[in-house]
This record gives sequence, C-alpha cells and structure tokens, in this order.
Amino acid sequence: MKRIISVVLVIVMLFTFAAPAGAAGGSDYRHWGNQIPVVVFHGDGEPIYNTEGEKVFHFSEMLNMLGGSAEGALAESVVNVLMPFLMEGIVNDNWDPYYDALEKEIGELFTEARYDENGENWNGTDVSKAVRQQMVDNLKRDTKKIYSHKSYGAYDYQFWYDWRQDPLKTADELHEYIQGVKKITGSEKVSLMGRCLGSTIIMAYVAKYGTDDIHGVAFNGSVAAGGEIISETISGKFEIDLAAINRMLTDFNVKDNMGLDPFITKSLDLAAKVAMVAGIEFEETKIYGKLVQGVTSALALSTFFTWPGYWALVTEGDYDEALRYVFGKEGSAKREKYAKLIEKTDAYHELVASNIDGILQTIKDNEVKTVNIAKYGYQIAPVIESRNQIGDQFVTLKLASFGATTSTVFETLPEEYIQSRIDEGKGKYISPDKQIDASTCFFPDSTWFTKGISHSDWTDFETGLLYQVVTADRQLTVDDFDCTQFVCYDNETQTAYPMTEENCHIENWKVSSLNNPKTEKEALVSVIKSLIDWAIELIKIIVGVIEKNQAAAPIA
Repeated sequence: MKRIISVVLVIVMLFTFAAPAGAAGGSDYRHWGNQIPVVVFHGDGEPIYNTEGEKVFHFSEMLNMLGGSAEGALAESVVNVLMPFLMEGIVNDNWDPYYDALEKEIGELFTEARYDENGENWNGTDVSKAVRQQMVDNLKRDTKKIYSHKSYGAYDYQFWYDWRQDPLKTADELHEYIQGVKKITGSEKVSLMGRCLGSTIIMAYVAKYGTDDIHGVAFNGSVAAGGEIISETISGKFEIDLAAINRMLTDFNVKDNMGLDPFITKSLDLAAKVAMVAGIEFEETKIYGKLVQGVTSALALSTFFTWPGYWALVTEGDYDEALRYVFGKEGSAKREKYAKLIEKTDAYHELVASNIDGILQTIKDNEVKTVNIAKYGYQIAPVIESRNQIGDQFVTLKLASFGATTSTVFETLPEEYIQSRIDEGKGKYISPDKQIDASTCFFPDSTWFTKGISHSDWTDFETGLLYQVVTADRQLTVDDFDCTQFVCYDNETQTAYPMTEENCHIENWKVSSLNNPKTEKEALVSVIKSLIDWAIELIKIIVGVIEKNQAAAPIA
C-alpha cells in the first residue's frame, strides 16, 4: 500500500506544477459591440526551445524526463546516488548533504529549462521562434481589413511570452505589443484576455501601466490571486487525504488523461475506509518533517522555482512561509545565493500580490469592461490543506473568482447563511447547488461559474462569452445572457446549459461512496463494500496476467 501511495504522490506532484494552456481555436468569433482588437494570451503550456530550435521542456513530457517508470533513471539515481546521503540524515540528523545531492541530481534533468540563481534566462531558451515570428507578422496587418467578417477575431492578435520569467518584465513586453496593435489597427484601446498564468500578466500590466490603453479585461481560470496547488505545496501546507486522492484519480480517469488502473483507486478507497474505522491518522514525525521540507526545497530549486513566473502564484498569505520553506531562514546560504531571484519575487509581491483588491478597484474605477470565468467540479491537489475546497484541479473557486464565498466539496452553504442572503435581496447570487455565494466576488455581476470544465480545458463557450463582454460598448452583466451566472458543461457534447437544482450534481465522484459514514455500522458496511470492489479489481488483474502468460507460452 505504501508503494501505491508513493506512486500516486509522484503523479500528484507532477500535476501540481503542470497547468497546460490548452489549444487555441481559430478566429471564428464575431464582434457584438465596438470594433475593439483583442490581445489574448495563455498560461504555461507552450513548449520551451533552445537557441538551435530543439525542444528542451514541455509539461506533457515530464514523465519521460523523470525516467518514465519506477524502474527509470530517476529511481536508479535515488537508490545509487542519494541513498547514502539519506542514511546519513537519518543516522546523524545531518540532512543538508541529502538536500544538496537531491537538488543536483534532479537539477541535471532540467538544466536547460531552469533559470539561474538570479531568476534570469541564462541560455537563451524561449518559446518557439514560430510564435515569436507570428507576433511580428501580426503587427504588420490590420485583420479587420483582411477577413470577410470586417471585425476583429478573438485570436487575431495573440501575445506569446516566456511564461517562466518575471511577470513585471512580461508586462513591459505586453505594453510594447499593445502599442504595436494600436498603431496597426488605428484603435485607441485594446482588450486583454488572459488564461491561467496570463491573469498574472494582466495584473502586473495594470499595476505598472494603468488602464489608459485598455477597453476590457477578461480572466479565465484566473490565478491572479494565487493558486493553492503551488502556493500551499511550496509553503509546506501538506495534508494527506486518501479519499481526495481517489477523487483526483477518478477525475483524470473520466477525462482519459492518465489511464490509471482502477485497482489503484480501489486500493486507495479501501485504505481510506480501513484507516477511518481503525482510527489511523498520518502523524508528522521528526524525520518526516525534515524530509518533506528539505525535499520540497530541493525539488523546487532543481525544477520550477527558479522561475519568477511561478512565484507569482504564491498567495500573499503564504509568501513569507514559502520563502522560508524554499530558501531557509533569513541569513541562510540559500538566501544569499538566490538573493537576486528573491528580489524579483519580492518586487512582484509588493506591487501586485499584496495589492490585488487595489488593482481590481483601478479596473473598476476606470470603467474597464470586465469579465471573469471561475471553474469548479474537480478535485484540486489532494495533499494540501485546501484539498476539500471546491475548485478546478488547480485553484480554488474562491481565489479564481476574486472572493466568492464557497462551501467544501461535499457540503453546501448553511441554510441560515443562504436565508440571510435572500433576506438582503441577494438570493440570485446563490448557486443552484448551494455551494457558491457570488455576491461577495469583487465583480459579482460579471463573474460566471462553470461546473464541469477543468482548469486545463478552454472551451469555445468560454471564449465566446469572454470575447463578447470585453468588446462590448457597455459593461455586460449576467443579466444580459440566457446562460445564467451558473453554468454546467457537458464535455461529451461540448455544450453549456443553465445550472438548476435538478442538473447541478455532475461531479465525477459519488458522494455516497467517498463521504465519511456517520455511524459505526455504516463505516463497517462501507469497508466491506470497498473490499469487494477491491477484490474484483484484483481478480481482473490476476486473470489478465494468466491470459497474457498463456498467450505467450510456446505451443507443445
């Protein structure tokens, strides 16, 4: 069982750092208001290439980089190279050599993609030359005059950037691109559409340049206020939850993203039920604490946290603890070594992360057309404190929506709370599934909630809605649309429909099978049912092995 859990946690850590941008559609969207060009930009899904045009990093190839299997290069390195340092840590309570060896061993796999200790791109790696050239070409043509629809499409002016770098530096590049779009189109203003990590670029841009050139802004799957899947892991807020791990694996299985064997999910479910009955809890020991913090720091600095762009996802509340967790206490050797990187992360957090409400207020005060789509219905990282909060696999809905009041995964908002909202005339902001109060959002009337679209999916429905609002000649609200503020999405038919009390329960996992039973009898029954499910999956595996061996056996 420990081996299974270890495998799952490795998978979780891979998805902790991967937030694919998704494929962009064509310029098929029409304009419903003034003729405003739109600059759209995505998150961290674009591959990174070296100066010779060779791909050196892409999240979809992470498993290959790490050896591909438990018998791969990484496992071999841990056993042959790191084990002596690990034993020294356990025996002599001297962990620094282990952390240093781990950072070196893993870091060699990511050498070309990492930034240096100053948070700078040391080797000229970048997004592809093709997309850079596309940006240059875009600034040579007014697409409204080229295409038959005589208006600007949603993807006519895409902005590509090195998503690893300091968002404040990217904001400078975006400002230059905006001036180019304005010049070629003759427009006084443009609108911005940012997905995932792109939302941090919007915030950095407004913080540095204001809104004089901006007609509208659109957030989709926003992490502008932070993303718990990164923020909490990098600040040490770990809590193991087997049921939450099971929910995550179910999500990925349903979406065919991983093809995990059902036996793993059944094993995890069984372990959770047995642990519940036996009263087993995961307790942090001295060795466990040292391993988790040291390994987290080593993995961070050997992989993704030399990238200032990822530090932008650390919430203001987690930031100081994240610095300590990764770099050690004030005056540590790591603090000195990475001083320039820390300067960059400090600057972003002082200008942007600590001033989210102030930046949003600037957008509102200057009457910039604003729209936000926050997603939920999927399990976020199941090993962090926020594991039971509703979200989109990557960020909780509370952060993505800039302040919605939400319930936990298997709960609803208290009836007393809902009634108080109704008495205040705010009942329309309560979602049909009673998990969301949108009235507490910063933009309560121009924030939509989609249930059933994961963080890494970007649908035509979302793009069309965002595009319509940011190009309109007035601020459109949820009252201007038939789709309502709360929307369900069918991934098979790729259609959105208004959420109702009858159709709102569309999670991939069932409450009854994973929720904690209330009585001892129910607990024992759930263990027996889970044991039967587990045994069935085990039999399937055994039969499969026998059939495989028989097929491979030589004919007598």
